[in-house]
Amino acid sequence: MVGDESKVGLLKSFPWAQERLHLFEADIYKPKEFEKAIQGCVYVFHVATPMQHTTGYKYNNFVEAAVNAVKEIIDACKKSRTVKRLIYTASVVAASPLKDDASGYKTTMDESCWTSPHLNVPYTNDFLEDYTNSKTKSEREILKIEEETVNELEVVTLSCGLVGGRGRLPYPTVTVLMFISQIANNCTNYQSLRYLEELLGKIPIVHIEDICRAHIFCAETPSVNGRFLCASSYVTSADIAKYYQKMYPRLNKECLEEHGREIKWGSKKLEDKGFAYKYSTEKILNDCLEFAKRSGDI
Repeated sequence: MVGDESKVGLLKSFPWAQERLHLFEADIYKPKEFEKAIQGCVYVFHVATPMQHTTGYKYNNFVEAAVNAVKEIIDACKKSRTVKRLIYTASVVAASPLKDDASGYKTTMDESCWTSPHLNVPYTNDFLEDYTNSKTKSEREILKIEEETVNELEVVTLSCGLVGGRGRLPYPTVTVLMFISQIANNCTNYQSLRYLEELLGKIPIVHIEDICRAHIFCAETPSVNGRFLCASSYVTSADIAKYYQKMYPRLNKECLEEHGREIKWGSKKLEDKGFAYKYSTEKILNDCLEFAKRSGDI
């Protein structure tokens, strides 16, 4: 993997990579392999998460693998004696404002919201259920360990909204394809978009550049720990469709239907710490569209 230029060429192309970049090869299903990379670090960003199950290991599914990886990486950070803060890339799928009895949504979505297990959410499938379960259990585990290691290791979970915009990859990510799924008429990606909306009431969205800036902010800002939701806008799938309809008037009318939910975005915790989002809803949607055009997905 480290020798595969198709995987690491982009990283090596960054400024000062030749002098400063050190690459290590590790498998999330073998999390102890990350110890060597963690040794000597002050900040650790835990971004990787398994997206599909790999057979031949002790885990029954990728949910178990993800939770165990969190535990092992926490232990590696503690053993290093150099790591001050661990920043975990979480997901808003773990922060559903649906009430436990599924009778409706809470009035706001914020850091107090947690996704209840066994919710019957429209548009779901086995993968979406497993991914939601994986991110919820992993985030709970890492925050639980953070409570047990007061003054020893600071842990931040950054629960990211649906990530759009133009990144540095030569191809659009799945989340970008979800944004433009109504235009591309991709049923699978549109199903994922609607699942997110049904799970969260509306769809928290954020630009990839703001995500990167938020991760750096959480590392560099003193005394930051705990859970933070990260999204600059809270929109409906119909809002997205109406914006794109200006350029694609033949958009399926079903995509334009509103559901009239009154739920509001209630999280200001990250901004209260001093973080400021730079990218608007329009910029996120425009960048997704341009990216998809450039890649030939539209």
